[in-house]
Amino acid sequence: MKRTLMIISLALAMAGVIRAQELANFSRGGQRPIVSPDIQGDSVTFSLKADYATVVKLSGSWLGYRPVDMTRGENNVWSVKLPLPSPEIYTYNFVVDGVAVNDPQNVLVQRDGTRYLPMLIVPGERTENYVEAKTHGTVSHPWYDSKILGYSRRLTVYTPYGYENSPKKKYPVLYLLHGAGGDEEAWISMGRTAQILDNLIEKGLAEPMIVVMPNGNPGQQAARTLNIPEKNINWRAEENRNAYVKSLCTEIVPFIEKNYRAIPKPASRAIAGLSMGGGHTISASILYPELFDYICPLSAAGSATPEQITALKNAGVKLYFLACGDADFLFEGSKTLDKTLTEQGLDHVFFVSDGGHTWANWRLYLNTFAPKLFK
Repeated sequence: MKRTLMIISLALAMAGVIRAQELANFSRGGQRPIVSPDIQGDSVTFSLKADYATVVKLSGSWLGYRPVDMTRGENNVWSVKLPLPSPEIYTYNFVVDGVAVNDPQNVLVQRDGTRYLPMLIVPGERTENYVEAKTHGTVSHPWYDSKILGYSRRLTVYTPYGYENSPKKKYPVLYLLHGAGGDEEAWISMGRTAQILDNLIEKGLAEPMIVVMPNGNPGQQAARTLNIPEKNINWRAEENRNAYVKSLCTEIVPFIEKNYRAIPKPASRAIAGLSMGGGHTISASILYPELFDYICPLSAAGSATPEQITALKNAGVKLYFLACGDADFLFEGSKTLDKTLTEQGLDHVFFVSDGGHTWANWRLYLNTFAPKLFK
């Protein structure tokens, strides 16, 4: 009996030591916990404990990724205090003796392709819908079978708050497409789609809607983080042209309308996309002019002929929302498309923002056009 009690006591003691070690790991140095980034008034401080470093710098998107020096302080905690940039979401990392290092104190991270970067969210009117709302929709990752592309493919689907508890209610659907280098998680990770829709719906500014975010890379079954081998296919070949767009319109749309409580009408379908996804948006509207009543190319790499615009006009498109930054390398193409739309008499919105080909603009565009859908 005494031997059993001794074993139990030793086990409890070891558990306490392990737990203490875990807490020590989180405290990063045994002193007071490090807070990074730390926003105080009109400044923000970044800190990193790096015992053996000789040079530590901070690299941030708002700094043009030009690294700034950090200063070694007590307990080898390096820090730098900077003016707080304007409200937006920024990314950053540390450069420790020439090696890029993420901030171990920051749980807010976004994924851009194969890169993971910590986020700095500066509060303000611009970002008020980029943070968590009081009520939340659900994000899931269903798979659909594509005969056109030849395998099962992964989607990201957002359903609004209350979807699970309203079994008789049907919803309109926004098909939201990413750009080159992205995948089915890009709009969720970098675009803050769930947060933006949660906030807009909660405030009564947008209709509750389903948002479908496909993988726009036809050679991929899913994001590379799933480590699934990719296909090497010549997508310039005539037989493969527009294969993804055709899969989107003839496979994904029917899949969603069969498996979700989606309203199967053009007036309840919207399509939007950024950059490459903007080109896919334009192509889908040209190939299937009567499928979507709401069309939103963003920083789009694509164009349409007068005849194609006329077909959309005849189909009764309710909203054509074209958006681009005035410093975007695709701005001239967007201006040309705006001119064609105007000449063909298709009522539309041309939303021009500051800046270039960045997620700061694409989040802004989603936040702007989502309230205009399904009205």
